Amino acid sequence: MSLVVAGRVAACVALTAGMLAGCASFDDSASQPFTPAPTIIPEGSGPTTTPPPPSGSKRAAGPCVDPDPNVVVSCLDATAGLTALPDAQQALVTERITGRILKVQAVQPSEVPPAPVEVAKLDVDASGDGGLDDVALSPTYDQDGLLYAYITTPSDNRIVRIGAGGVPKPILTGIPKGATGNHGAISFTSPTQMVVLTGNAGNPAAANDPNSLAGKLFTIDNPTPGSATPKIIDSGIGIAGGVCPDQKDQIWFTDRTATQDRLQRIGPDGVVSTGWTWPDRPGVAGCAAAGDGVAVSLTGGKALAFANADPNTHAITAPPTLVAQNKYGALFGAALGPDGNVWVDTVNKPDHAGPLDDRVVRIPPPKGGGGGSKD
Repeated sequence: MSLVVAGRVAACVALTAGMLAGCASFDDSASQPFTPAPTIIPEGSGPTTTPPPPSGSKRAAGPCVDPDPNVVVSCLDATAGLTALPDAQQALVTERITGRILKVQAVQPSEVPPAPVEVAKLDVDASGDGGLDDVALSPTYDQDGLLYAYITTPSDNRIVRIGAGGVPKPILTGIPKGATGNHGAISFTSPTQMVVLTGNAGNPAAANDPNSLAGKLFTIDNPTPGSATPKIIDSGIGIAGGVCPDQKDQIWFTDRTATQDRLQRIGPDGVVSTGWTWPDRPGVAGCAAAGDGVAVSLTGGKALAFANADPNTHAITAPPTLVAQNKYGALFGAALGPDGNVWVDTVNKPDHAGPLDDRVVRIPPPKGGGGGSKD
C-alpha cells in the first residue's frame, strides 16, 4: 500500500532477504529537486489519481494494447532514457533513433492506454549506440517547462536544454563521440546541480584521460546555455548505463567494462565505492535509487534487479532480487515514481521485437526471491 503524509510517500512491502527494505520511504520533495513539486495534468482533463494496477488484472488486448496492466504503452520505437513525472501516472520516454520525447500515461486496468504525446523531436545521430539517450526535467519545471537531454550529433555527444517550441540550446558540447560507447545519462542532484555520466566513446584510454570528457562522471552547476563548466568526480567509465541520485546524497551509477558490469556509488565525501558487480555481464543499464536500495535494468539479463542497501553504510551485501525476468525482454531505462513503482522501458527492437515492442512498464518493488553475483 502507499501512504502520503506531508509530502512523503511511503511504499511498504514485505520484508524478505535480498530485497529492498520493508517500508521504503520516498520523499517526493527530495526524489526530484522540484521547488515546488509540479502537478502534471493531461491536456483537457482534471487531476488524475489513478491507482497502480492491481496484481492479476487484465485489460482487453488489441492493436498496440498489451493485456498486461503493468504495461503503460506499447509499439514504440527503440527507447532509451525516461523520467517519471511527479503525479505518479505519467512519464517522459525517449526514442533513441527517432529523436522523439514522448509523454505517456498509465490508466486503470480496464481502460485503453492513450496514445503517447510527442513533447519534442530532436535531430540526432543514432549510429552505434548514440541518439537521444536521456531526458531530465528542469528542477523548476512547473514554472519554466524546460527539459534537458543527452544526445549524439554527427560531430559529438552533448547536453541540450529544450524550451518552448522544442528548440534545443546547447549546455555542453564536445563530449567525445566514437563508433560505440556514446550512451550517456543525466540527472539533477539538487535544484542547482546536474550530474552527468558519459561513455568511453569506444576508447578505454580516453576514459582515464583527465583532459577528456569520455568515460566520466561529472557535475555541472547551474546548467544554462553557454556557461557549463564540468567538474569531474570519477573516471574510467566503460559503456555508460544510468545515473541515479538517492535521497541521502548518494549518487549511484552503472557501467559495463570488458570484464564485468558495475553498480557504483559516490557519497557526499566524494569517495567512490563499488555497490555490486556482475562478472557474468548481464548488461546493466538505467537505474532508479531510493534511500534504501537501487533498481537496475538489465538488457541481456532481461530483468529488473533490486539491490537492498544498508540505510547507514549504504553497502549492498545480499544478491539483488530479479523481478520480471524474461517477461518483457531487454530492459534499459529506469526511473523511480513517487509512489515507489519503478518505470522501465524495453529495447527489443530491431532484433528481438515482439508485436507490441517496444514498451514502457511500471514494476512494483519485489516481494521476495532473488539472485545475482558479487565479486
